[in-house]
Amino acid sequence: MTAEWDQHVAVTARGDGAYDAVLTDGWVVGGGVNGGYLLAIIGNAVSHELPDKPDPIAVSAYYLSATEPGPATVQVRVLREGGSVATVAADLSQGGDPRITALATYGRLDGLPDDVRTTAEQLVLPPRKQCVPNTMAPESLRRVAPLMDRFEMLFDPACVGWTTGEPSGSGVLQAWFRLKGERDPDPVQLLMVCDALPPVTFDLGLPGWAPTLELTVHVRGVPAPGWLAVRHATRNIAGGMFEEDCEVWDSAGRLVAQSRQLARLPRP
Repeated sequence: MTAEWDQHVAVTARGDGAYDAVLTDGWVVGGGVNGGYLLAIIGNAVSHELPDKPDPIAVSAYYLSATEPGPATVQVRVLREGGSVATVAADLSQGGDPRITALATYGRLDGLPDDVRTTAEQLVLPPRKQCVPNTMAPESLRRVAPLMDRFEMLFDPACVGWTTGEPSGSGVLQAWFRLKGERDPDPVQLLMVCDALPPVTFDLGLPGWAPTLELTVHVRGVPAPGWLAVRHATRNIAGGMFEEDCEVWDSAGRLVAQSRQLARLPRP
């Protein structure tokens, strides 16, 4: 049986780099469809267009307007294809109106040199049995964010004060993560994971939908099966916007994805 995730990001080729998709209402959050899910649909279309280089390495997307559930089209243009990587442009539209435009570098992650050297400190979360499941989220949040039913998140207890009106103010959210049905992660899925947690502004006492303006994801390796550890953090609010930096670590303790996005502060 096809996993729910694979059904939700499925695309159908129309030829000349065009792909049809259906945006499900299961990924709605606030005033639109989740930006990470949309990026994964674009990423899946690019993977189909580049069967010899199916893995995202770097993807940078600009969100032009909010999407809604229903039919969408992804247009992929290969700008350059070399021996190990390809550069592509991709646009997601609805009803002929542009919603997202992206540039991406694709290749084969399993063919890259295995020479990891890092000063990054592995994200260490409390044991999962000691963490707070997303099923305990306030009903008011679950009503405006049905995407929370698509996955399991187990939050570090130090990061959930916002649920009782006592945010820590540190600007950090971190949690264990896996898709519903225990579907193991893959490189395209990581494009969504980098935008899956609630906006980090919740931890600053600023709840609400935070529309993404730009999101860049670097995928650094093929994730090992099992739970992912995800950390979101922000350092600066200015001009009604904030940045959100994300790290995704796999079950083997490897940093497999990094991202930064610029978003508007939550709307009341």
